[in-house]
Amino acid sequence: MELRQLEYFLAVAEESHFTRAARRMHVAQSGLSASIRALEVELGAPLFLRTTRQVELTQAGRALLPEARRALGSIESARDAVAAVQGLLRGTLSVGSLQCLHVVHLPAVLARFHELHPGVEIRMRQSGNAELVEEVRAGRLDLAFVTRQPKIADDLRVSTLAAEPLVLACALESPFAARDSVALEELAAQSFVDFNADWGTRDEADRALAAAGVERRVAVEVNDVHSLLDFVGFGLGVALVPQSFAVKTDSACFVGLRGDLPVAETVVVTSNTVSAAASVLLDMVAEAKSGRLRAVG
Repeated sequence: MELRQLEYFLAVAEESHFTRAARRMHVAQSGLSASIRALEVELGAPLFLRTTRQVELTQAGRALLPEARRALGSIESARDAVAAVQGLLRGTLSVGSLQCLHVVHLPAVLARFHELHPGVEIRMRQSGNAELVEEVRAGRLDLAFVTRQPKIADDLRVSTLAAEPLVLACALESPFAARDSVALEELAAQSFVDFNADWGTRDEADRALAAAGVERRVAVEVNDVHSLLDFVGFGLGVALVPQSFAVKTDSACFVGLRGDLPVAETVVVTSNTVSAAASVLLDMVAEAKSGRLRAVG
């Protein structure tokens, strides 16, 4: 099995088309097709279902895809590591993040990274927890900032960035606003404002309320912090949010929870092999959290 064969395979898998894949790899289609056929013979299984309209992965092809991405990613990481020893970072850094990341100001960190390492192309994607983790596992992202999930694949590395309790956010006129604390069971009759499913702390809030026997109704779903707090402030529902959200608005009230407090844990997920660029970014995130990262300019 040759490296070029895996590159051709990945191009066809991502383009779902032999002609587009050949154009992307700057090679004749006949040569690309021959290389794929040789790979299929070596592996003893067809990798693609070919029709006149489309190209789809077979079961064997789907099994090979994440391994091919990992193998090619390891080769690229090796090249980047050698370049880093020579004082030069290069290549691509693909970062995933929840939209409501509040532990670190990621735009500032990425701007500083770009200033120091202009030879690295930065790619950034926002999505939900499960999708970002799967993107890291498939090799399409170098790292992702997400909320910890109950179970993450063993072939991934998970590091905690911050952990903080959830609190109740409610309108200033809410009866809860005058309270020192609220039990989760008292929220059974409330309408909720929350993030979209699999987004931010939604999963943790769902688990905490289910454990308390609260069958809740989410009346408003949003995908950013400011909208969530605005809807709460106007009385359209209550929300369970990380304690640090309290500094983001003065239009809502924040009340502590009683009992077994649910905790929002923000983590960074990487593969077991971390690229040189991703390693540098993680160091910069640690510096930003400690307040040691110098501003751009």
